[in-house]
Amino acid sequence: MKNKSVGRVILNTIRSKWLLTAGIVITVVGAIVTALIPPLILAKVIDTVTVGEMPAFYMILMYFGFLLITGLMESTRETFLTVFGQKITHALRSALMDKYNNLTTGGLTSQEPGTVVSRFVGDVDTVENLFTSGIISMFADACKIISILAVIWFKNKGLAIVLLVILPFLFVFTRIVQKNMLAAQIENRRAVGRASGHVPETLHNIRTIHTLGKENYMEERYDEYIRESYAAVEKTNFYDAVYSPVILILNAIVVAVVMLLSASGNQSVLTLFGMSAGTAVAVINYISQIFTPVENLGMEIQTIQSAIAGVHRINEFFEMDEFSVKKDSYITENMTKKTDNDVLVDFNNVTFAYDDDKNVVENLSFSVKEGEQVTLSGRTGAGKSTIFKLLLGLYEPGKGSVSIAGQKVTAIPDDKKRKIYGYVEQTFHMVPGTVKDQITLYDNSITDEDVIEAAKVAGLHDAIMELENGYDTICKPEDFSQGQWQLLSIARAAAAKPRLLLLDEITANLDADTEKNVLEALNRVSENRTVISISHRTNARTGRIIEIA
Repeated sequence: MKNKSVGRVILNTIRSKWLLTAGIVITVVGAIVTALIPPLILAKVIDTVTVGEMPAFYMILMYFGFLLITGLMESTRETFLTVFGQKITHALRSALMDKYNNLTTGGLTSQEPGTVVSRFVGDVDTVENLFTSGIISMFADACKIISILAVIWFKNKGLAIVLLVILPFLFVFTRIVQKNMLAAQIENRRAVGRASGHVPETLHNIRTIHTLGKENYMEERYDEYIRESYAAVEKTNFYDAVYSPVILILNAIVVAVVMLLSASGNQSVLTLFGMSAGTAVAVINYISQIFTPVENLGMEIQTIQSAIAGVHRINEFFEMDEFSVKKDSYITENMTKKTDNDVLVDFNNVTFAYDDDKNVVENLSFSVKEGEQVTLSGRTGAGKSTIFKLLLGLYEPGKGSVSIAGQKVTAIPDDKKRKIYGYVEQTFHMVPGTVKDQITLYDNSITDEDVIEAAKVAGLHDAIMELENGYDTICKPEDFSQGQWQLLSIARAAAAKPRLLLLDEITANLDADTEKNVLEALNRVSENRTVISISHRTNARTGRIIEIA
Protein backbone atom coordinates (compact mmCIF):
# COMPACT_ATOMS: atom_id res chain seq x y z
CA MET A 1 0.00 0.00 0.00
CA LYS A 2 3.01 2.29 0.53
CA ASN A 3 3.45 2.70 -3.25
CA LYS A 4 -0.23 3.54 -3.71
CA SER A 5 -1.07 6.92 -5.23
CA VAL A 6 -4.04 8.72 -6.76
CA GLY A 7 -2.57 8.12 -10.23
CA ARG A 8 -2.28 4.37 -9.65
CA VAL A 9 -5.83 4.13 -8.31
CA ILE A 10 -7.16 6.00 -11.36
CA LEU A 11 -5.13 3.86 -13.79
CA ASN A 12 -6.37 0.68 -12.13
CA THR A 13 -9.94 1.99 -12.39
CA ILE A 14 -9.44 2.77 -16.10
CA ARG A 15 -8.06 -0.73 -16.71
CA SER A 16 -10.80 -2.50 -14.77
CA LYS A 17 -13.54 -0.35 -16.34
CA TRP A 18 -12.14 -0.32 -19.86
CA LEU A 19 -15.57 -0.59 -21.49
CA LEU A 20 -16.74 2.49 -19.59
CA THR A 21 -13.51 4.29 -20.54
CA ALA A 22 -14.02 3.39 -24.21
CA GLY A 23 -17.60 4.63 -23.98
CA ILE A 24 -16.41 8.01 -22.64
CA VAL A 25 -13.86 8.39 -25.46
CA ILE A 26 -16.42 7.46 -28.12
CA THR A 27 -19.09 9.81 -26.78
CA VAL A 28 -16.64 12.72 -26.32
CA VAL A 29 -15.32 12.42 -29.87
CA GLY A 30 -18.77 11.63 -31.25
CA ALA A 31 -20.37 14.70 -29.63
CA ILE A 32 -17.64 16.97 -31.04
CA VAL A 33 -17.89 15.57 -34.57
CA THR A 34 -21.67 15.37 -34.79
CA ALA A 35 -22.04 18.95 -33.45
CA LEU A 36 -20.10 20.23 -36.49
CA ILE A 37 -22.38 18.64 -39.08
CA PRO A 38 -25.83 20.32 -38.58
CA PRO A 39 -24.61 23.87 -39.45
CA LEU A 40 -23.00 22.52 -42.64
CA ILE A 41 -26.24 20.77 -43.63
CA LEU A 42 -28.19 23.95 -42.82
CA ALA A 43 -25.82 25.95 -45.03
CA LYS A 44 -26.42 23.54 -47.91
CA VAL A 45 -30.20 23.77 -47.43
CA ILE A 46 -30.19 27.59 -47.43
CA ASP A 47 -27.89 27.79 -50.46
CA THR A 48 -30.27 25.42 -52.28
CA VAL A 49 -33.26 27.60 -51.39
CA THR A 50 -31.51 30.83 -52.46
CA VAL A 51 -31.06 29.48 -56.00
CA GLY A 52 -34.79 28.74 -56.17
CA GLU A 53 -34.67 25.00 -55.64
CA MET A 54 -36.30 22.84 -52.98
CA PRO A 55 -33.85 21.03 -50.69
CA ALA A 56 -34.04 17.24 -50.61
CA PHE A 57 -36.13 15.81 -47.81
CA TYR A 58 -33.26 13.59 -46.65
CA MET A 59 -31.22 16.72 -45.91
CA ILE A 60 -33.91 17.94 -43.53
CA LEU A 61 -33.95 14.53 -41.88
CA MET A 62 -30.16 14.53 -41.66
CA TYR A 63 -30.16 17.97 -40.04
CA PHE A 64 -32.57 17.01 -37.27
CA GLY A 65 -31.07 13.52 -37.05
CA PHE A 66 -27.58 14.86 -36.30
CA LEU A 67 -29.02 17.32 -33.77
CA LEU A 68 -30.64 14.35 -32.03
CA ILE A 69 -27.47 12.27 -32.21
CA THR A 70 -25.42 15.17 -30.79
CA GLY A 71 -27.84 15.55 -27.89
CA LEU A 72 -27.76 11.82 -27.19
CA MET A 73 -23.95 11.75 -27.38
CA GLU A 74 -23.63 14.63 -24.90
CA SER A 75 -26.19 13.12 -22.56
CA THR A 76 -24.48 9.71 -22.70
CA ARG A 77 -21.10 11.34 -22.16
CA GLU A 78 -22.33 13.07 -18.99
CA THR A 79 -23.85 9.81 -17.75
CA PHE A 80 -20.63 7.88 -18.40
CA LEU A 81 -18.57 10.60 -16.73
CA THR A 82 -20.82 10.56 -13.65
CA VAL A 83 -20.55 6.76 -13.37
CA PHE A 84 -16.79 6.88 -13.95
CA GLY A 85 -16.42 9.58 -11.30
CA GLN A 86 -18.33 7.40 -8.83
CA LYS A 87 -16.06 4.44 -9.63
CA ILE A 88 -12.99 6.57 -8.96
CA THR A 89 -14.54 7.88 -5.74
CA HIS A 90 -15.27 4.33 -4.56
CA ALA A 91 -11.78 3.11 -5.47
CA LEU A 92 -10.06 6.07 -3.79
CA ARG A 93 -12.06 5.80 -0.57
CA SER A 94 -11.44 2.04 -0.44
CA ALA A 95 -7.70 2.64 -0.94
CA LEU A 96 -7.73 5.34 1.74
CA MET A 97 -9.50 3.03 4.19
CA ASP A 98 -7.01 0.23 3.47
CA LYS A 99 -4.20 2.71 4.10
CA TYR A 100 -5.85 3.99 7.28
CA ASN A 101 -6.18 0.42 8.60
CA ASN A 102 -2.46 -0.17 7.98
CA LEU A 103 -1.12 3.07 9.48
CA THR A 104 1.27 2.85 12.38
CA THR A 105 -0.13 3.81 15.76
CA GLY A 106 1.92 6.99 15.61
CA GLY A 107 0.39 7.79 12.23
CA LEU A 108 -3.11 7.16 13.56
CA THR A 109 -2.68 9.37 16.61
CA SER A 110 -1.12 12.16 14.53
CA GLN A 111 -4.22 12.44 12.35
CA GLU A 112 -6.93 14.75 13.58
CA PRO A 113 -10.42 13.29 12.91
CA GLY A 114 -11.46 16.40 10.95
CA THR A 115 -8.39 16.13 8.71
CA VAL A 116 -9.04 12.47 7.97
CA VAL A 117 -12.70 13.17 7.15
CA SER A 118 -11.71 16.03 4.83
CA ARG A 119 -9.46 13.64 2.90
CA PHE A 120 -12.15 10.99 2.60
CA VAL A 121 -14.85 13.52 1.61
CA GLY A 122 -13.62 16.88 0.34
CA ASP A 123 -10.34 15.82 -1.30
CA VAL A 124 -11.84 12.72 -2.93
CA ASP A 125 -14.73 14.82 -4.27
CA THR A 126 -12.24 17.23 -5.88
CA VAL A 127 -10.52 14.30 -7.59
CA GLU A 128 -13.90 13.09 -8.88
CA ASN A 129 -14.53 16.60 -10.23
CA LEU A 130 -11.11 16.45 -11.88
CA PHE A 131 -12.62 13.98 -14.34
CA THR A 132 -16.33 14.72 -14.38
CA SER A 133 -15.93 18.48 -14.87
CA GLY A 134 -12.18 18.93 -15.24
CA ILE A 135 -9.71 17.20 -17.55
CA ILE A 136 -12.17 15.37 -19.82
CA SER A 137 -14.51 18.34 -20.09
CA MET A 138 -11.58 20.65 -20.79
CA PHE A 139 -10.29 18.27 -23.45
CA ALA A 140 -13.76 18.14 -25.04
CA ASP A 141 -14.15 21.95 -24.98
CA ALA A 142 -10.62 22.51 -26.34
CA CYS A 143 -11.26 20.03 -29.17
CA LYS A 144 -14.60 21.69 -29.88
CA ILE A 145 -12.95 25.12 -30.18
CA ILE A 146 -10.20 23.76 -32.44
CA SER A 147 -12.64 21.84 -34.67
CA ILE A 148 -14.93 24.88 -35.03
CA LEU A 149 -11.95 27.10 -35.92
CA ALA A 150 -10.81 24.50 -38.47
CA VAL A 151 -14.25 24.41 -40.14
CA ILE A 152 -14.51 28.21 -40.12
CA TRP A 153 -11.00 28.44 -41.64
CA PHE A 154 -12.19 26.48 -44.66
CA LYS A 155 -15.43 28.42 -44.87
CA ASN A 156 -14.25 31.94 -44.04
CA LYS A 157 -10.54 32.54 -43.45
CA GLY A 158 -11.09 36.14 -42.42
CA LEU A 159 -13.46 35.19 -39.60
CA ALA A 160 -11.04 32.47 -38.43
CA ILE A 161 -8.28 35.08 -38.18
CA VAL A 162 -10.58 37.46 -36.25
CA LEU A 163 -11.53 34.68 -33.81
CA LEU A 164 -7.90 33.66 -33.33
CA VAL A 165 -7.12 37.25 -32.34
CA ILE A 166 -10.19 37.70 -30.10
CA LEU A 167 -10.29 34.35 -28.28
CA PRO A 168 -7.09 34.80 -26.19
CA PHE A 169 -8.38 38.16 -24.90
CA LEU A 170 -11.79 36.62 -24.27
CA PHE A 171 -10.18 33.79 -22.31
CA VAL A 172 -8.13 36.20 -20.17
CA PHE A 173 -11.25 38.30 -19.51
CA THR A 174 -13.15 35.14 -18.52
CA ARG A 175 -10.42 34.06 -16.09
CA ILE A 176 -10.29 37.50 -14.46
CA VAL A 177 -14.06 37.55 -13.96
CA GLN A 178 -14.10 33.96 -12.62
CA LYS A 179 -11.24 34.59 -10.17
CA ASN A 180 -12.93 37.71 -8.84
CA MET A 181 -16.25 35.86 -8.54
CA LEU A 182 -14.53 33.00 -6.67
CA ALA A 183 -12.82 35.44 -4.31
CA ALA A 184 -16.16 37.16 -3.66
CA GLN A 185 -17.87 33.83 -3.01
CA ILE A 186 -15.15 32.86 -0.52
CA GLU A 187 -15.55 36.23 1.22
CA ASN A 188 -19.29 35.62 1.42
CA ARG A 189 -18.83 32.13 2.92
CA ARG A 190 -16.45 33.50 5.52
CA ALA A 191 -18.81 36.34 6.42
CA VAL A 192 -21.78 33.96 6.65
CA GLY A 193 -19.69 31.65 8.84
CA ARG A 194 -18.79 34.50 11.17
CA ALA A 195 -22.42 35.64 11.33
CA SER A 196 -23.64 32.09 11.98
CA GLY A 197 -21.06 31.61 14.74
CA HIS A 198 -21.90 34.97 16.29
CA VAL A 199 -25.47 33.94 17.17
CA PRO A 200 -24.65 30.89 19.39
CA GLU A 201 -21.69 32.79 20.85
CA THR A 202 -24.05 35.60 21.87
CA LEU A 203 -26.60 33.18 23.34
CA HIS A 204 -23.90 31.29 25.23
CA ASN A 205 -22.54 34.47 26.82
CA ILE A 206 -25.81 36.39 27.12
CA ARG A 207 -25.52 36.86 30.88
CA THR A 208 -22.03 38.29 30.60
CA ILE A 209 -23.17 40.56 27.76
CA HIS A 210 -26.06 41.87 29.88
CA THR A 211 -23.83 42.32 32.91
CA LEU A 212 -21.25 44.35 30.98
CA GLY A 213 -23.82 46.21 28.90
CA LYS A 214 -22.34 45.02 25.59
CA GLU A 215 -25.62 44.48 23.73
CA ASN A 216 -24.95 47.28 21.24
CA TYR A 217 -21.41 46.04 20.63
CA MET A 218 -22.59 42.51 19.84
CA GLU A 219 -25.33 43.88 17.58
CA GLU A 220 -22.83 46.06 15.71
CA ARG A 221 -20.52 43.07 15.17
CA TYR A 222 -23.39 41.02 13.77
CA ASP A 223 -24.41 43.88 11.46
CA GLU A 224 -20.79 44.14 10.32
CA TYR A 225 -20.71 40.46 9.35
CA ILE A 226 -24.01 40.79 7.48
CA ARG A 227 -22.74 43.87 5.61
CA GLU A 228 -19.60 41.97 4.62
CA SER A 229 -21.78 39.15 3.30
CA TYR A 230 -23.98 41.56 1.34
CA ALA A 231 -20.93 43.29 -0.12
CA ALA A 232 -19.47 39.96 -1.26
CA VAL A 233 -22.80 38.90 -2.80
CA GLU A 234 -23.03 42.25 -4.61
CA LYS A 235 -19.55 41.70 -6.07
CA THR A 236 -20.57 38.24 -7.28
CA ASN A 237 -23.76 39.61 -8.82
CA PHE A 238 -21.83 42.46 -10.45
CA TYR A 239 -19.33 40.18 -12.20
CA ASP A 240 -22.11 37.80 -13.19
CA ALA A 241 -24.19 40.69 -14.57
CA VAL A 242 -21.23 42.13 -16.49
CA TYR A 243 -19.91 38.94 -18.04
CA SER A 244 -22.96 37.68 -19.93
CA PRO A 245 -23.76 41.01 -21.67
CA VAL A 246 -20.08 41.38 -22.65
CA ILE A 247 -20.11 37.94 -24.27
CA LEU A 248 -23.41 38.60 -26.04
CA ILE A 249 -22.24 42.01 -27.29
CA LEU A 250 -18.91 40.57 -28.47
CA ASN A 251 -20.77 37.78 -30.25
CA ALA A 252 -23.03 40.32 -31.96
CA ILE A 253 -20.09 42.58 -32.92
CA VAL A 254 -18.15 39.71 -34.48
CA VAL A 255 -21.19 38.58 -36.47
CA ALA A 256 -22.01 42.14 -37.57
CA VAL A 257 -18.44 42.91 -38.65
CA VAL A 258 -18.13 39.67 -40.60
CA MET A 259 -21.51 40.20 -42.28
CA LEU A 260 -20.62 43.78 -43.24
CA LEU A 261 -17.26 42.76 -44.62
CA SER A 262 -18.76 39.84 -46.53
CA ALA A 263 -21.29 42.25 -48.08
CA SER A 264 -18.66 44.79 -49.18
CA GLY A 265 -17.79 45.09 -52.84
CA ASN A 266 -14.04 45.12 -52.24
CA GLN A 267 -12.55 42.09 -53.94
CA SER A 268 -9.58 41.90 -51.55
CA VAL A 269 -11.92 41.88 -48.56
CA LEU A 270 -14.20 39.33 -50.16
CA THR A 271 -11.21 37.03 -50.63
CA LEU A 272 -11.09 36.66 -46.86
CA PHE A 273 -14.69 37.32 -45.82
CA GLY A 274 -16.80 36.44 -48.85
CA MET A 275 -19.37 33.69 -48.36
CA SER A 276 -22.76 32.52 -49.48
CA ALA A 277 -25.97 33.02 -47.50
CA GLY A 278 -25.92 29.42 -46.31
CA THR A 279 -22.30 29.71 -45.21
CA ALA A 280 -23.18 32.92 -43.36
CA VAL A 281 -25.87 31.10 -41.38
CA ALA A 282 -23.46 28.25 -40.60
CA VAL A 283 -20.76 30.71 -39.52
CA ILE A 284 -23.18 32.55 -37.21
CA ASN A 285 -24.11 29.18 -35.71
CA TYR A 286 -20.44 28.29 -35.15
CA ILE A 287 -19.70 31.68 -33.58
CA SER A 288 -22.47 31.20 -31.06
CA GLN A 289 -21.06 27.73 -30.26
CA ILE A 290 -17.46 28.81 -29.75
CA PHE A 291 -18.02 31.27 -26.89
CA THR A 292 -19.55 28.72 -24.48
CA PRO A 293 -16.54 26.34 -24.42
CA VAL A 294 -14.20 29.32 -23.92
CA GLU A 295 -16.23 30.26 -20.82
CA ASN A 296 -16.19 26.63 -19.66
CA LEU A 297 -12.41 26.38 -20.02
CA GLY A 298 -11.94 28.99 -17.32
CA MET A 299 -14.07 27.07 -14.85
CA GLU A 300 -12.43 23.76 -15.78
CA ILE A 301 -8.96 25.17 -15.13
CA GLN A 302 -10.20 26.34 -11.71
CA THR A 303 -11.57 22.85 -11.04
CA ILE A 304 -8.28 21.22 -12.05
CA GLN A 305 -6.30 23.57 -9.79
CA SER A 306 -8.52 22.69 -6.83
CA ALA A 307 -8.28 18.99 -7.66
CA ILE A 308 -4.48 19.08 -7.82
CA ALA A 309 -4.42 20.33 -4.23
CA GLY A 310 -6.71 17.42 -3.26
CA VAL A 311 -4.50 14.93 -5.13
CA HIS A 312 -1.44 16.26 -3.31
CA ARG A 313 -3.13 15.87 0.11
CA ILE A 314 -4.28 12.32 -0.65
CA ASN A 315 -0.81 11.32 -1.91
CA GLU A 316 0.70 12.71 1.30
CA PHE A 317 -1.64 10.38 3.22
CA PHE A 318 -0.62 7.41 1.03
CA GLU A 319 3.05 8.14 1.79
CA MET A 320 2.59 7.78 5.57
CA ASP A 321 4.35 4.89 7.30
CA GLU A 322 2.50 1.62 7.62
CA PHE A 323 2.45 -1.00 10.32
CA SER A 324 4.51 -3.85 8.88
CA VAL A 325 4.05 -7.46 9.95
CA LYS A 326 6.74 -9.93 8.91
CA LYS A 327 4.46 -12.91 8.41
CA ASP A 328 7.32 -15.22 7.53
CA SER A 329 8.72 -14.71 11.05
CA TYR A 330 5.43 -15.58 12.74
CA ILE A 331 5.28 -19.10 14.15
CA THR A 332 1.71 -20.22 14.88
CA GLU A 333 2.81 -23.16 16.97
CA ASN A 334 4.49 -20.86 19.48
CA MET A 335 1.19 -19.23 20.31
CA THR A 336 -0.65 -22.45 21.06
CA LYS A 337 2.05 -24.35 22.94
CA LYS A 338 3.50 -23.63 26.34
CA THR A 339 7.16 -22.62 26.34
CA ASP A 340 9.75 -24.74 28.06
CA ASN A 341 10.34 -22.24 30.87
CA ASP A 342 6.62 -21.38 31.26
CA VAL A 343 7.34 -17.70 30.50
CA LEU A 344 4.48 -16.22 28.47
CA VAL A 345 5.37 -12.51 28.41
CA ASP A 346 8.94 -11.26 28.21
CA PHE A 347 10.16 -7.65 28.24
CA ASN A 348 13.88 -7.72 27.55
CA ASN A 349 15.80 -4.46 28.19
CA VAL A 350 13.12 -2.36 26.44
CA THR A 351 13.57 1.36 25.75
CA PHE A 352 10.87 3.36 24.02
CA ALA A 353 10.06 7.03 23.26
CA TYR A 354 7.24 8.68 21.29
CA ASP A 355 8.44 10.63 18.22
CA ASP A 356 12.09 10.90 19.35
CA ASP A 357 10.97 12.54 22.58
CA LYS A 358 12.13 11.73 26.09
CA ASN A 359 12.19 8.00 26.87
CA VAL A 360 8.91 6.85 28.44
CA VAL A 361 10.28 3.35 29.10
CA GLU A 362 13.98 2.86 29.64
CA ASN A 363 15.92 -0.39 30.00
CA LEU A 364 12.83 -2.20 31.30
CA SER A 365 12.97 -5.95 31.84
CA PHE A 366 10.38 -8.25 33.38
CA SER A 367 8.67 -11.54 32.62
CA VAL A 368 5.28 -13.05 33.38
CA LYS A 369 4.79 -16.78 33.62
CA GLU A 370 1.90 -18.76 32.18
CA GLY A 371 -1.13 -18.49 34.49
CA GLU A 372 0.43 -15.77 36.64
CA GLN A 373 -1.49 -12.65 37.65
CA VAL A 374 0.54 -9.44 37.75
CA THR A 375 -0.29 -5.81 38.53
CA LEU A 376 1.77 -2.93 37.12
CA SER A 377 2.01 -0.12 39.64
CA GLY A 378 3.70 3.27 39.58
CA ARG A 379 3.20 7.00 39.36
CA THR A 380 1.20 8.66 36.59
CA GLY A 381 3.38 9.02 33.51
CA ALA A 382 5.71 6.17 34.48
CA GLY A 383 4.81 4.32 31.26
CA LYS A 384 2.31 1.66 32.39
CA SER A 385 -0.13 2.29 29.50
CA THR A 386 2.83 2.47 27.12
CA ILE A 387 3.84 -1.01 28.25
CA PHE A 388 0.39 -2.26 27.22
CA LYS A 389 0.74 -0.56 23.82
CA LEU A 390 4.08 -2.30 23.33
CA LEU A 391 2.53 -5.60 24.40
CA LEU A 392 -0.28 -5.14 21.90
CA GLY A 393 2.30 -4.61 19.16
CA LEU A 394 1.09 -1.09 18.43
CA TYR A 395 4.61 0.31 18.68
CA GLU A 396 8.06 -1.07 17.99
CA PRO A 397 10.49 -0.59 20.90
CA GLY A 398 13.50 1.58 20.20
CA LYS A 399 15.76 -0.94 21.92
CA GLY A 400 15.22 -4.41 23.31
CA SER A 401 12.39 -6.81 22.51
CA VAL A 402 8.83 -7.63 23.59
CA SER A 403 7.62 -11.18 23.07
CA ILE A 404 4.72 -13.47 23.92
CA ALA A 405 5.47 -17.18 24.09
CA GLY A 406 8.82 -16.46 22.51
CA GLN A 407 7.22 -14.69 19.55
CA LYS A 408 7.99 -11.04 18.77
CA VAL A 409 4.65 -9.19 19.24
CA THR A 410 5.02 -6.96 16.16
CA ALA A 411 5.26 -10.09 14.01
CA ILE A 412 1.87 -11.40 15.13
CA PRO A 413 -0.78 -10.87 12.40
CA ASP A 414 -3.88 -8.92 13.43
CA ASP A 415 -6.19 -11.86 12.76
CA LYS A 416 -4.31 -13.95 15.34
CA LYS A 417 -4.10 -11.40 18.15
CA ARG A 418 -7.57 -11.83 19.62
CA LYS A 419 -6.89 -15.49 20.41
CA ILE A 420 -3.71 -14.47 22.20
CA TYR A 421 -4.87 -11.59 24.38
CA GLY A 422 -8.00 -9.75 25.42
CA TYR A 423 -7.74 -6.05 26.26
CA VAL A 424 -10.14 -4.29 28.65
CA GLU A 425 -9.95 -0.48 28.71
CA GLN A 426 -11.28 2.07 31.20
CA THR A 427 -14.13 3.03 28.86
CA PHE A 428 -16.31 0.77 26.73
CA HIS A 429 -16.37 1.68 23.03
CA MET A 430 -19.69 0.72 21.48
CA VAL A 431 -19.90 -0.38 17.83
CA PRO A 432 -23.02 -0.17 15.64
CA GLY A 433 -25.11 -3.31 15.98
CA THR A 434 -26.64 -5.69 18.48
CA VAL A 435 -25.50 -6.69 21.97
CA LYS A 436 -24.03 -9.81 20.41
CA ASP A 437 -22.06 -7.64 17.98
CA GLN A 438 -20.61 -5.70 20.93
CA ILE A 439 -19.14 -8.95 22.23
CA THR A 440 -18.06 -10.60 18.97
CA LEU A 441 -16.98 -7.43 17.13
CA TYR A 442 -18.32 -9.18 14.02
CA ASP A 443 -15.86 -12.07 14.43
CA ASN A 444 -17.63 -15.08 12.88
CA SER A 445 -15.31 -17.51 14.61
CA ILE A 446 -16.98 -16.65 17.94
CA THR A 447 -20.10 -18.80 18.26
CA ASP A 448 -23.37 -17.96 19.99
CA GLU A 449 -22.40 -20.40 22.74
CA ASP A 450 -19.11 -18.51 23.23
CA VAL A 451 -21.03 -15.24 23.49
CA ILE A 452 -23.45 -16.55 26.12
CA GLU A 453 -20.65 -18.21 28.08
CA ALA A 454 -18.63 -14.95 28.10
CA ALA A 455 -21.66 -12.94 29.22
CA LYS A 456 -22.40 -15.41 32.02
CA VAL A 457 -18.82 -15.35 33.25
CA ALA A 458 -18.94 -11.54 33.19
CA GLY A 459 -22.22 -11.64 35.16
CA LEU A 460 -24.24 -9.85 32.47
CA HIS A 461 -26.34 -12.65 30.96
CA ASP A 462 -29.47 -11.97 33.04
CA ALA A 463 -29.38 -8.23 32.28
CA ILE A 464 -29.06 -8.96 28.56
CA MET A 465 -31.98 -11.38 28.59
CA GLU A 466 -34.18 -8.68 30.12
CA LEU A 467 -33.73 -6.56 26.99
CA GLU A 468 -36.45 -6.63 24.32
CA ASN A 469 -34.64 -9.02 21.97
CA GLY A 470 -31.98 -10.34 24.28
CA TYR A 471 -28.61 -10.67 22.54
CA ASP A 472 -30.19 -9.51 19.25
CA THR A 473 -31.25 -6.15 20.73
CA ILE A 474 -29.84 -3.18 18.85
CA CYS A 475 -27.49 -1.61 21.38
CA LYS A 476 -28.12 1.91 22.67
CA PRO A 477 -26.20 3.93 25.29
CA GLU A 478 -29.12 3.82 27.71
CA ASP A 479 -29.37 0.01 27.70
CA PHE A 480 -26.76 -0.50 30.43
CA SER A 481 -25.37 1.28 33.45
CA GLN A 482 -21.71 2.34 33.59
CA GLY A 483 -20.79 -0.79 35.52
CA GLN A 484 -22.69 -3.03 33.10
CA TRP A 485 -20.88 -1.50 30.14
CA GLN A 486 -17.61 -2.43 31.86
CA LEU A 487 -18.91 -5.97 32.36
CA LEU A 488 -19.77 -6.06 28.65
CA SER A 489 -16.19 -5.00 27.94
CA ILE A 490 -14.95 -7.94 30.02
CA ALA A 491 -17.28 -10.30 28.11
CA ARG A 492 -15.90 -8.91 24.83
CA ALA A 493 -12.33 -9.64 25.95
CA ALA A 494 -13.18 -13.13 27.20
CA ALA A 495 -15.33 -14.27 24.24
CA ALA A 496 -12.37 -15.33 22.09
CA LYS A 497 -10.90 -17.30 25.03
CA PRO A 498 -7.48 -15.61 24.96
CA ARG A 499 -4.44 -16.84 26.92
CA LEU A 500 -3.61 -13.38 28.25
CA LEU A 501 -5.84 -10.64 29.70
CA LEU A 502 -4.69 -7.00 29.77
CA LEU A 503 -6.71 -4.83 32.17
CA ASP A 504 -6.15 -1.07 32.05
CA GLU A 505 -7.53 0.72 35.17
CA ILE A 506 -10.96 -0.78 34.53
CA THR A 507 -12.34 0.15 37.98
CA ALA A 508 -11.01 3.71 37.96
CA ASN A 509 -14.38 5.38 37.24
CA LEU A 510 -16.64 3.08 39.26
CA ASP A 511 -18.23 3.44 42.68
CA ALA A 512 -17.47 0.94 45.45
CA ASP A 513 -20.48 -1.37 44.87
CA THR A 514 -20.04 -1.45 41.09
CA GLU A 515 -16.31 -2.00 41.51
CA LYS A 516 -17.03 -5.03 43.67
CA ASN A 517 -19.22 -6.58 40.93
CA VAL A 518 -16.61 -5.89 38.26
CA LEU A 519 -13.81 -7.40 40.38
CA GLU A 520 -15.89 -10.51 40.99
CA ALA A 521 -16.44 -10.84 37.23
CA LEU A 522 -12.71 -10.39 36.68
CA ASN A 523 -11.91 -13.15 39.14
CA ARG A 524 -14.13 -15.52 37.17
CA VAL A 525 -12.72 -14.46 33.79
CA SER A 526 -9.12 -14.58 35.03
CA GLU A 527 -9.33 -18.19 36.19
CA ASN A 528 -6.67 -20.32 34.45
CA ARG A 529 -5.48 -17.29 32.48
CA THR A 530 -2.45 -15.03 32.58
CA VAL A 531 -3.46 -11.54 33.68
CA ILE A 532 -1.55 -8.26 33.57
CA SER A 533 -3.40 -5.30 35.02
CA ILE A 534 -2.79 -1.63 35.68
CA SER A 535 -4.27 -0.22 38.87
CA HIS A 536 -3.65 2.66 41.26
CA ARG A 537 -6.28 1.36 43.69
CA THR A 538 -5.00 -1.09 46.29
CA ASN A 539 -8.16 -3.22 46.43
CA ALA A 540 -8.03 -3.74 42.66
CA ARG A 541 -4.48 -5.11 42.67
CA THR A 542 -3.98 -8.82 42.28
CA GLY A 543 -1.04 -11.21 42.32
CA ARG A 544 2.56 -10.05 42.00
CA ILE A 545 3.18 -6.27 41.95
CA ILE A 546 5.68 -4.90 39.44
CA GLU A 547 6.73 -1.35 40.25
CA ILE A 548 7.29 0.82 37.17
CA ALA A 549 9.68 3.67 38.02
